[in-house]
Amino acid sequence: MPIRRPTGNLEKPGWLSRHKQKLIEAQRRRDDINLVFIGDSITQAWEDKGKREWKKYFAPYGALNLGYGGDRTEHVLWRMEQGELDGLTPKLIVLMIGTNNTGHHQDPPTETSEAIVEIVNNIHVHMPNTRILLHAIMPCGQYANDPLRLLNNEVNRLIKPLAKRKYITWLDLSELFIDESGIISESVMNDYLHPNVFQYKRWAEALSPIVNKLMAT
Repeated sequence: MPIRRPTGNLEKPGWLSRHKQKLIEAQRRRDDINLVFIGDSITQAWEDKGKREWKKYFAPYGALNLGYGGDRTEHVLWRMEQGELDGLTPKLIVLMIGTNNTGHHQDPPTETSEAIVEIVNNIHVHMPNTRILLHAIMPCGQYANDPLRLLNNEVNRLIKPLAKRKYITWLDLSELFIDESGIISESVMNDYLHPNVFQYKRWAEALSPIVNKLMAT
């Protein structure tokens, strides 16, 4: 199936105003931004559930949060088309996107993965010296055999080989959120999709050493 065309998530309340604010912020801080996070609500929540960890681990790099609640791959492509990364030269981008393609439409994994490849390609064309930390889509659904979990797993399998490119590092931290049977507890994600406050702490503690290493190279 073809890659979904870049589309603004314009019907979502507050989405366009966030985009406009982020355009202003990016240009105001452009010379200080060395780290960018791109994603959906899970990434946006570094500004809320994970704000302490963000301040501790990522803000020192001048980090910019380009996570938007409800975003799918086509929305990220649209935001990039509309200049969200223009003029920026971060050393590292942390990219995690795709779970809403699964959750909203149950898009075929091939379609979602193709769109992620397109996002990666666009980033590299505009920022050839920027490294990309390609973060596996987090597990969702309570059980290992949840249909949406299986779709995410397949997307991850399809995009993992992108790490063969010298500027891409693959990172899968799924084990932080599931037990030995593959079950997600309500104490980890009460909706089996969004990590809670404590999980942002665990996530940051696992993610920050990788970010630090890539920022130092």
